[in-house]
Formats: sequence, structure tokens, C-alpha cells
Amino acid sequence: MNRRLFLAALPAALVAGCGFQLRRVADLPFASLYVEATPGSVVAQRIRSLLTANKQTRLVATADEAEAVLKITREERTRVILSLSGAGRVTEYRLGLRLSYSVNDKAGLDLAAPETIELTRDITYDDTKVLAKGAEEQLLYRDMDDNAALRILRRLQNLKPGIGAS
Repeated sequence: MNRRLFLAALPAALVAGCGFQLRRVADLPFASLYVEATPGSVVAQRIRSLLTANKQTRLVATADEAEAVLKITREERTRVILSLSGAGRVTEYRLGLRLSYSVNDKAGLDLAAPETIELTRDITYDDTKVLAKGAEEQLLYRDMDDNAALRILRRLQNLKPGIGAS
């Protein structure tokens, strides 16, 4: 019994001893942030949830209270046919997410130049598996949303408050 307990605890002790930590959002250089986006913006919701878990940067209700304002001006999803079968049926799609954003200070001055993020994923399609392929498509869109949110947060981490657009 003691041997099994030792063997089970050994990997945990090794991982803890090497300095391993779960991935988390690093601290932002702003004490408060306001996220301005269209209602229903999935990327904005993801950014808010990541920052809420962070606890260092406070999300505020209005832009007047914020040290920095993140404006997501465009969030567009696309679905383009990539290939067709000999019978004229779709066999592949390219899913896309195009997102534009900017970061301003309280006075409206740019802290970073406006940026556009474009992400794509390819998906095979089989019309005999409509439900499974629909779920796979939603999973790929969620992955792109998470990727875009993390890219925006990494960009925010590298900004210097009080310095103009870089």
C-alpha cells in the first residue's frame, strides 16, 4: 500500500519541484480596463472572463472609469467552400474569424496602433454526418475565439501606459 502511494505521489512531487505552473494570463500594465464591443461578441466575453480570473486588472462598467479602453470594432465569421466532390457536393470548408481592435487611454489617445487578426481553420464535410460536423465547426470557432482573445491579451501585456501608438 505504501509503495503505491509513493509511486502515485512521486510525479506530483517532481512536477511541483521543477517550478511547473498552469498557463494563466500575465498581469496587464493597467489597473482598470473597459472592453467595448458589440453585444454578443464572443471574443469580448472570453477576454472578460480571462481578466476576471486574473484579479489584477479590474474591469469597469464605463470608459470614463478605465485607465485603458479596448475597442473591438469588428468581429466577423466566414465559411467558404474549399472543394466539391465530382457529384457537386461540398467536401471541405474554410472557416474564418476576422477581428479588428484598438486600445486607447482614457483621453482617447491610441496606446497601440489598430490591429486586425485573421484566423482560419479548414474542415472536411460529409453530409451524412451533419450533426457531428456541426459540432466540429462550433469547436473550431470556439478555438479561434480563444486564440484571438489570448493574442489580444498578450498585446495588452506589452503596452506601456502613457506612451503613444507603437
